[in-house]
Amino acid sequence: MSDKSVVIVGAGHAGVQAAGRLRELGWHGGVIIIDQESHAPYERPPLSKDLLKPDAQDDSALLRKASYFQDKDITLKPATSVLQIDRQKRMVALSDGSGLPYHRLVLATGSSARKLTIPGSELAGVQVLKTKTDALTLKSGLIAGSKVVILGAGYIGLEVAAAAAARGCNVTVLEFQDRVMNRVTSSVVSHYFQKLHESHGIRFAFGSAASHIEGDGRAERVFTTDGAMFEADVVLVGIGVVPHQGLAENAGLECNDGILVDENGLTSDPYVYAAGDVTRSICPFEGTSRRLECIQNALSQADQVASHILGLEPKKPEVPWFWTIQHGLRLQTAGIQQPEDEVLLRGNPADGRFSVLYLRSGRLAAIDTVGGLADFLPGKKLIAAGVELDRTLAADPGAGLAQSARPVAA
Repeated sequence: MSDKSVVIVGAGHAGVQAAGRLRELGWHGGVIIIDQESHAPYERPPLSKDLLKPDAQDDSALLRKASYFQDKDITLKPATSVLQIDRQKRMVALSDGSGLPYHRLVLATGSSARKLTIPGSELAGVQVLKTKTDALTLKSGLIAGSKVVILGAGYIGLEVAAAAAARGCNVTVLEFQDRVMNRVTSSVVSHYFQKLHESHGIRFAFGSAASHIEGDGRAERVFTTDGAMFEADVVLVGIGVVPHQGLAENAGLECNDGILVDENGLTSDPYVYAAGDVTRSICPFEGTSRRLECIQNALSQADQVASHILGLEPKKPEVPWFWTIQHGLRLQTAGIQQPEDEVLLRGNPADGRFSVLYLRSGRLAAIDTVGGLADFLPGKKLIAAGVELDRTLAADPGAGLAQSARPVAA
C-alpha cells in the first residue's frame, strides 16, 4: 500500500464523493474508506421515502456499483470503526486492532439522530431513522392498521408519516412547535403541507411534547406534558440530529456543534480535513457560521477537500439547496430563510404550484418551490447574484422570475 494514503472515515455521500473526486483529479496514492456500517455505501434520502414502500428492494439506492471501488482502486473497509486518531504519528487505530497511517485524513462521519431521553424511550418499538438498518426495522413495523406515533414534524417525521399513511397505518404526529417544518420554512408552506397530510388521514397535535412512554416490554402508549395519551405500536423519533464529532474532539480538533473547517474543508490540523453534516463553517452567502445538513453541501465540501489535497483550485461554492417529497409532492428549497425575512408569495397555493420568496434587504435570500421547479433554478441564480428584486414582478407568476432582478444600487 502506498505510503501516501488518504484515509477517509465514513462512507456516506461526503466520504464516497471525496474518494471518487481524488481519483478523478489524479491522486495516485492510496485511498481508503473506513465505514462502521456493514452495508455497501448507500443513498440516504430513500431511507424515509422509497425504501419504506412495500415493494422496495433492500439493496436499492447504492451510492456506487460494487465494481466502482475496485475499478477506481479505492479500498473499502466495511464494519470497521476508527477508535482513535494519533495526530503526532498520523495514524488511526481501528476496531480490528490494527493501525493505519495517513498522509491526509478526511473525517466524513456525518451526524447521529438525536436520542429521546424521556422515561420509556428504551422500549422496543421506539426508534430513530438514520441508517439503512433503522429504515429496514421501521419498515417491518409499518403494517396496515398499526398505530404510528411520530415525534417531530420536520422532514424525516413528515416523510415517514406519508409513507406510513400510504401503507394503511393510523398516523399521529406530535410537534412541540405550532406548525410543521417550523425551522425550515414559512407558515404559508407549513400550512399547505399540514392540510396535505390531513387530507391523507394524518393527525397532528401541536404544542405537544412527549413526557413518557409506557408499555409491557414494548411501546404501547405515548403521554404528553399536557396529559394527553396516544396509543402506539411504533414510535418514530424525528427530533433532529447531532454532529458525529466525538472522534475529532478526542483528537483535540476544534469543534463547536460540528468540526470547524475553513472554505477548503481543512480543520485546525493541516493534515486533517472534514466534510459533510459533521462540519461547521462560514457560509459564503451569509457570512455566518453554520452546519448544513444536506447532500449538496456534503458533495460540495468533498470536492473542495479533494481539490485542496491536490493543490488545485476548488469549485465555486454553490447556493445550498434541499428537497423533500411528501405524498408525491415535492418541496424544493434554495438558500436559507430566516424568521425575520420578508415573505413574498408567487402563485396560488390552491393551484398546488407556487413559490415563496424570502427577501432580506430587498435581495432574494431563499426560495421554496412547491409542486413545480420553474422558479427553482432562476431563484438559485438570483440568490447567488445578490441582486435586489422588483417585488411586483417577483410576485407575478405570469412573469419569469429572472425578470424581477434589478441592479443593486451603488
